[in-house]
Amino acid sequence: MSALLATGERSREQEVRIRVLTAAEHRAQVAAHADASFLQYPSWAGVKDQWSSEMIGWHGDDGELTGSALVLYRQFPGTRKYFAYLPEGPVADWSDPGIDRWLRPLLAHLRAAGAFAVRMGPSPAYRRWDTPRLKAGTGPGRTVGDVLASEVDPLGSAVADRLRARGWRRCGGDGGDADAQPRYVFRVPLAGRTREELWAGLNQEWRRNVRRAGKAGVRVVTGSAAELPEFHRLLRITEERDGFRLGRSLAYYQRQYAVLNAEEPGRMKLCLAVHEGEILAAHTMISTGRRVWYQTGASADHRREVRPSNALQWGMMCEALDRGAEVYDMRGVSSTLDPDDRPFGLLRWKLGTGGQVVETLGEWETSVGGAANNTLYRAFQAYLARR
Repeated sequence: MSALLATGERSREQEVRIRVLTAAEHRAQVAAHADASFLQYPSWAGVKDQWSSEMIGWHGDDGELTGSALVLYRQFPGTRKYFAYLPEGPVADWSDPGIDRWLRPLLAHLRAAGAFAVRMGPSPAYRRWDTPRLKAGTGPGRTVGDVLASEVDPLGSAVADRLRARGWRRCGGDGGDADAQPRYVFRVPLAGRTREELWAGLNQEWRRNVRRAGKAGVRVVTGSAAELPEFHRLLRITEERDGFRLGRSLAYYQRQYAVLNAEEPGRMKLCLAVHEGEILAAHTMISTGRRVWYQTGASADHRREVRPSNALQWGMMCEALDRGAEVYDMRGVSSTLDPDDRPFGLLRWKLGTGGQVVETLGEWETSVGGAANNTLYRAFQAYLARR
């Protein structure tokens, strides 16, 4: 610790404390940060019903909140200890060079709550790649990390260094991906763009497919909870076709839809592509602050030639633009740039929108102090590896 931090900063460290917040307090704090993830809103605790939760905030002597977090707790089998998880949080000042001012109180609070370890997802980005650069970098055995980034975020690099220096471990390391949330995401910038500029950003294949869907009579409409069973049926078809398994039940999506929209009407929408009276594609969309997320997509195996998913995504992007969103987040992508790898197909499809692949800082873990907690943390890591 520098001499400056040891004097002036130390007194400020002593002034920052944590208290439990009401849902209303935390919601107001998160809403004030327009870039905060929907995973940090109080409603997400209602979605994760198999976890216990609390909302906490940092404040000084004046009582003003300087940051907050939704903390989820999962009990480790056979113990009275908990794994603490802050999904894409906390909502805090990551640019503060004296992050010990709020990290140390966080760890002390979690230890008192019975946590043996904590995982969090810092919000700063790490690296970004523009579409043309990634297209030029595709090839056998290639990954996104093999391509020189279009931009390296200095704040992200600084936060990573600060966390490592304090003993935090990046889940999966710098090359792996053991995060609960996707480390690589695809984002379409919207700030300052017109609908014409957004359209021009699509590649020729995307524009052709959107036009084809329109000529075929594909309609993009907003669904309701009544269409969630059909969405889930299509999702199972999509999982089988594309070789992945989310493992989410219909009840999970029904609970998510109900809880998020109870917190704010319209926060989660079910968007449908309908052709000749049949739902051919169904995608979920979540909106908060300046960001809109395309969360989960599903489509039928038949009539794919009318391109319902392209039409649906174009409609969702336009709605995000009309809402004043600055980013349309298409969520996770694989890091592979090998055209023969099955996951590359999804990345290729998203690259057609002209957006960027963004490597987030990923998720970071540490033991919450003490020899017994360190031992339990190692056992927990082994448990997760077996699962």
